Amino acid sequence: MGQTSPKSTNKFYANLVLGDQTNSVWTQPFSLQWSQGSGNAKSWGMSVSHIEADQRVYGPNATDIPVQYYVNPVGLQSVIFSAAELGIGMSLTTDSLTAFSVNANLVAKDAPSPAITLPLVQGMGFVTAIYHSVTPFIDSGIFFRTITPLTSPKAGVTKYRILLEDGNTWLLYATASNGSGLALTATSNTRLQAAGPFEGTIQITKNPGGIASQEDSYDLAAGAYPTSASLSASIDGSTGSYTISWAKGGTNSPLLMFALPHHLESMAATSKSGKTSIQLQTTVKGLATGVIGDSWTMVESDLPTSIGFAPWNATSSSTQGISVPAQQKINAAATSELSQDMDAQSNLNSMYYSGKALSKFALAIYAVHDLTGNTDLAQAGLGKLKQAFARFASNTQQFPLVYESAWGGIVSTASYATGDSGVDFGNTYYNDHHFHWSYFIHAASIIGYLDPSWIAANKDWVNSLVRDAANPSPADPYFPVSRSFDWYHGHSWAKGLFDSGDGKDQESTSEDALFSYAMKMWGHTIGDTAMEARGNLMLAVQKRAFQNYFLMESGNVNQPGNFVGNKVTGILFENKCDHVTYFGANPEYIEGIHMIPTNPSSGYTRNQNFVKEEWATYFDNGRVDQVAGGWRGILYSNLALIDPKAAYDWFSGPDFDPQYLDDGATLTWYLALSAGLGGST
Repeated sequence: MGQTSPKSTNKFYANLVLGDQTNSVWTQPFSLQWSQGSGNAKSWGMSVSHIEADQRVYGPNATDIPVQYYVNPVGLQSVIFSAAELGIGMSLTTDSLTAFSVNANLVAKDAPSPAITLPLVQGMGFVTAIYHSVTPFIDSGIFFRTITPLTSPKAGVTKYRILLEDGNTWLLYATASNGSGLALTATSNTRLQAAGPFEGTIQITKNPGGIASQEDSYDLAAGAYPTSASLSASIDGSTGSYTISWAKGGTNSPLLMFALPHHLESMAATSKSGKTSIQLQTTVKGLATGVIGDSWTMVESDLPTSIGFAPWNATSSSTQGISVPAQQKINAAATSELSQDMDAQSNLNSMYYSGKALSKFALAIYAVHDLTGNTDLAQAGLGKLKQAFARFASNTQQFPLVYESAWGGIVSTASYATGDSGVDFGNTYYNDHHFHWSYFIHAASIIGYLDPSWIAANKDWVNSLVRDAANPSPADPYFPVSRSFDWYHGHSWAKGLFDSGDGKDQESTSEDALFSYAMKMWGHTIGDTAMEARGNLMLAVQKRAFQNYFLMESGNVNQPGNFVGNKVTGILFENKCDHVTYFGANPEYIEGIHMIPTNPSSGYTRNQNFVKEEWATYFDNGRVDQVAGGWRGILYSNLALIDPKAAYDWFSGPDFDPQYLDDGATLTWYLALSAGLGGST
């Protein structure tokens, strides 16, 4: 890679640098894959594909309503950028790995520099290949039917219309550095070849339906291409905006970039004025729409600024009064639970489970301190929690953390010590960092709130976790920008340095949101208003993205109609959705992993209509009471978002059994949550 600055690990292009480099990457709506001599064309170039909705594969029984999964086919080599110089012994290299982009380089055998460079940027309207004085091959594994030279749309640009044997139309634009144009000749039904070396750019894109007005929009933007992107944001009260601005190469033409549905929902009018009629299907996020412009601004007008540590009612944006009998029950539960051995429960060989233990006790301590006023009990518990937290702040846990310099980040030593890349969910390989760190950051935000004197000695350690997963600054020499959260997609990706046939994925929207909430509250506790604002904005963007793509109400138009009835996507990959989890297929697992841990931000990111539909689909009419173990408690805590009285009555009932509390939950918090949402009045 040849990059000395920190490198992103959880981004769309990871397959280009991992494993045998044969898996696809998805820029949306296109995907790319290094051909390596495969397919009908036997090409060694970079293939480009776009999948239509009618090409999806559903299963395991395609006639089920809803189906368990759908997946988009891979390996379809619609158009391939190659060159006469590429072949056996060549290599694929990358450089400039950033939050939104990467350069992919095709290097001929023993060559000192690339033959072709492809700047890959999320949402790019064209796939652009920069040819460095090599002889272009444009190949296809789908087979060329017709190649039509067209009138140049602007000075120095050569244009072709390509019809493939699958009936799809692609457009090719070439811009020579010396203005000489590019002549291509079909040598077979899999290859177009130039007469000699070419210095300049060749761009391809798909024209859905071959519509002339859409072709005009492509003509306008041809010749320019994005090379990278930067993010800026501003907050004014409960309104926030963020702007994605692209650096450009090529001509001075405006860019054409593809917006996802959640972008268009919140796009400012000035940016939306560039909207075109071009729409292409994405793999898992509905239709992408072409927008002309070198930047987009999105506006979120409902930031969760009123959400704090207390239970938060989405209807009133506040905490309801907790009755005296409810306070007594909360205190009774806390007296028992805060007497437990916090040190033992958090002294585990997993950062994930250790963090969950610290966070659950922090919530219980907060509940009795602020919601019942039992400060003596709270202070006794706080002392024990600080002692348990100190094990991690001093880095003396079972598998200490280290700074890993090859990529630039903080990782567990668990895989180094055990030789198992999957231990602790792959933390050492940058899996799930936002999940793992969220619990520690959340616990720290409550400890620091209750004891401000604690902050000074622990601030740097907690901030390092924030920076590892969500560093906002490209000037930070230790961490990449926004490792986990993807500002283009509107949510995080959990998969780190593992290659994958279907790309990055995320299983738990709720723990994704927990990180943003924890960061917001830690920022609030330490007086870092910029951090708090970032957390608020991320939560607002997540709320929008979750509702569009993950948490499917009956009217969802972005997921297939025969999949929406699942209510949650399960695991959403870049190339497929599978209504399952990595640990089982029980409905309470699949739905519940998008609930845990129920916290004050849950009612914000999980809107009430969705929760009602999901409950009616899986858990009403007594079905919840057939669920075993801690998952039953999780489901009832989620019920509190729409029926806090029923949830409170269940948690406070005389027959409540602690077996219904999972390792990351306390009865103290569940009582406080359901009562604070109105369940005890």
